[in-house]
Amino acid sequence: MLQYGKNEIGRGSTIFDGVTLGFPSRDCLDKTNFTGTIVGEDAVIRPGTIIYCDVTIGNNFSSGHNVMIREKTIIGDHVSVGTGTIIEGNCTIGSDVSLQSLVYIPTGVIIEDGVFIGPNAVLTNDPYPPHGGDNLKGPVIKKNASVGANATLLPGVVIGEGALVAAGSVVTKDVPAGKLAIGTPARCKDLPEGAKQ
Repeated sequence: MLQYGKNEIGRGSTIFDGVTLGFPSRDCLDKTNFTGTIVGEDAVIRPGTIIYCDVTIGNNFSSGHNVMIREKTIIGDHVSVGTGTIIEGNCTIGSDVSLQSLVYIPTGVIIEDGVFIGPNAVLTNDPYPPHGGDNLKGPVIKKNASVGANATLLPGVVIGEGALVAAGSVVTKDVPAGKLAIGTPARCKDLPEGAKQ
């Protein structure tokens, strides 16, 4: 394990060789005495994972291989981040969240408790790339919502509580709580009986 800054690792955590904790953000490149990564108890962090400084992670966290979590991200308890997933920083992720492999999360995203995001899902935050600037606004995914594999969420959309985004859908507008968003562009429908919580 390679460490930068001042890191805190909770009891019972397993951190494999090839993990980097506290990697310096641009603001910390010329510093040695900065806040690194805080990891709660019973974490399992697998090889290739890089977690930047100013990241706070709760208990029972697990990462797949080659995960990157950028600075100023807060992660709750019982969160699983799959192999190859990228979290670009300045994000808030609740508890009991599952991010499958190869998920992309840009800056400014809010993910509430109990959310599932399937493999290869892409969240975006720039309405007119590559201009960015002050217009960046990540999606918000409310409690117990699910996003299917290969779905794309456009900047600033809100996925309502308990809603479901079908695999491969492109979400351009908010999805109301308890609804199904399906298609390209996604249209909202009632959830099928089998999908209701």
